[in-house]
Amino acid sequence: MSARNTTLADEIICQCSGTTRAHIQRLFEQGLCTDDISRRTGAISGCGGCEWDIAELVNELSNQQQK
Repeated sequence: MSARNTTLADEIICQCSGTTRAHIQRLFEQGLCTDDISRRTGAISGCGGCEWDIAELVNELSNQQQK
């Protein structure tokens, strides 16, 4: 898939598990925290390179929820 056809929601946040931004958002909306999201998807548990990106996304979603 070319970058032009990829939406932000389709962006893969964790290359090891293939977890997308949209999947993380859905799990967050279900009330899961970062650790639970990691357990459910396998994200962060591979190389760990996505840990900061996922933490940042969860923080952004949390801030949006509080508004």
